[in-house]
Amino acid sequence: MERDHGPNPWLDADAPRGEAYDDRFARLAAEGHDVHGEADLVASLGLRSVLDAGCGTGRVALELSRRGHDVVGVDLDAAMLGVARGKSSLIRWVQADLAEVDVGRTFEGVVMAGNVMIFVTPGTEGTVLANMGRHLEDGGLLIAGFSIGPGRLTLEAYDELAAGAGLDLVERWAAWDRTPFAPGADYGVSVHRR
Repeated sequence: MERDHGPNPWLDADAPRGEAYDDRFARLAAEGHDVHGEADLVASLGLRSVLDAGCGTGRVALELSRRGHDVVGVDLDAAMLGVARGKSSLIRWVQADLAEVDVGRTFEGVVMAGNVMIFVTPGTEGTVLANMGRHLEDGGLLIAGFSIGPGRLTLEAYDELAAGAGLDLVERWAAWDRTPFAPGADYGVSVHRR
């Protein structure tokens, strides 16, 4: 169910990037909001090594590293990675397209937080999932959360592409805090096993 390749929706968006993007989460944290729901979920799954695919400014990778996880971050956007690199030189940050990256190792988990799957280049969704699957150890988990809506990748299509990449659905929630998923939810967090 791959679509035609086109421009990358993240790089073509007129959304805040780099420091401006990061400032939003800093404000939320300063207001007392929990900005580590993704890291909480990943940590609860007992994963020791994690590839943060579409890591952006490094919020999830940095928190996982702080908690003792072995983390590598990958992102296509140089401005986002520039912020991540400025926060930690202890984490390996890789600028690359998720459809093509090869970090040279496997992980117990791959996390794609922050709507990564709806920001990959249209038509590469299956390639991205297959490539992320190649970065998983046998039995490893792929955890991805993204918004569901008209004209976007559906969960049915996502599951079909994941199955084609050798990934089996083991759990789905409506939020990173494990809110039960129900029809009509506008967000899904899916866990697939290799």
